[in-house]
Amino acid sequence: MTKRLLGSTVTNEIILKCRKECEELKSKGIKPQLAVLRVGENKSDISYETSIIKLMAKADISVKSVVLKEDISQEDFDNNLKVLNDNDKIHGILVFRPLPKQLDEDKIKYLINPNKDIDCFSPINLAKVFISDNSGFYPCTPLGVMEILDHYDIELEGKEVVLIGRSLVVGKPLSMMLLDRNATVTICHSKTKNLKEVCKKADVLIAAVGRGNMVNKDYIKPGAVVIDVGINFVDGKMCGDVDFESAYETAGRITPVPGGVGSVTTSCLMVNLIKACKMVK
Repeated sequence: MTKRLLGSTVTNEIILKCRKECEELKSKGIKPQLAVLRVGENKSDISYETSIIKLMAKADISVKSVVLKEDISQEDFDNNLKVLNDNDKIHGILVFRPLPKQLDEDKIKYLINPNKDIDCFSPINLAKVFISDNSGFYPCTPLGVMEILDHYDIELEGKEVVLIGRSLVVGKPLSMMLLDRNATVTICHSKTKNLKEVCKKADVLIAAVGRGNMVNKDYIKPGAVVIDVGINFVDGKMCGDVDFESAYETAGRITPVPGGVGSVTTSCLMVNLIKACKMVK
């Protein structure tokens, strides 16, 4: 029988671990605090911010919200970010993206303090992923995938892992993290020929392509593990990159959407924040 890989179980485990580590840090005089830097009043951003605050509260982590006007200048934004960079009481900074057009994300990602960059926005932290240097931070979505695989004891060493998607946010860093675990990794994308045939070789199939319900049972080897990273809306309903009902027939284990990778991704902000606190000298 196919087993659903539920994100809530993984998230609860992460919260318990982080709460314990938070208590240990506070006993040493370090009070973990996250700064959220948001521009404007976008409803989805506000909803995400609220969910982060609620999640962090479960581990007794405080959140400082810095809300800037939609028409803020580059100079003023940079100055606000620098203040957070220099504030010793702030251990992690999360910049909500995408930013308004007048702000240069390429400049900002070089400006954020790498030691507080818990969402792996900085090229310095991203580069560390590609040279197998775990002293920085892993991007939260790839880290969430790895947390799920580890929690459910899914073996990676020597396994065929096919990853659909090559973005710098998910696909490319995740491929390096999988390689570090001695998996045999194939990266597919929109130009891959015979995509279905390539995917059917996978012991673990990870879909991170951003196309709703694209992957069905024809892509899946019987008994394979299927990890669905996608978050899409089709006819007003949330769905992943995987057609869950179709894939469920063939997959050995599978993450649902919603309730899978997405729920763990947010909790990985907590993992990275605790790591940032431990960097404090």
